[in-house]
Amino acid sequence: MQQQQFPEVKYGPKAPPPPPTLQERARAWSVRAWRPAGTGVAVVLALLLGWHVMNGKHGLSSWQQNRVQDKLLRKEIDQLQAENARLKMRVEKLKSDPDAIEHEARERLHYAKPGEIIVALPPERGTQPQPAAK
Repeated sequence: MQQQQFPEVKYGPKAPPPPPTLQERARAWSVRAWRPAGTGVAVVLALLLGWHVMNGKHGLSSWQQNRVQDKLLRKEIDQLQAENARLKMRVEKLKSDPDAIEHEARERLHYAKPGEIIVALPPERGTQPQPAAK
């Protein structure tokens, strides 16, 4: 079978398309630039978020400082609780133990039993003098 050939038709010179309007050019530019611009905005937002997480009001640096302060305060609380327990035991001793009462009277108030002589020595260097008994 033979193929049928069609005669070649020549058309006149093709006219150039009309220049795009400003609105069409803006739409074409926005379609082309949308993805890179969106990526740029996402990167900037991620950087801002990262900076805020590190240095913001409640960021990691603030959190680290609060952790250090928390450790110091816990240590101080433990020391104060130990001192409080020691003082409570001393109060209980002074309420119930006559030997503890006598010891305090002799040391702090410089009391003496009848017939005893108290010799007051000068205080050692670096210590504060105790008030004299009346």
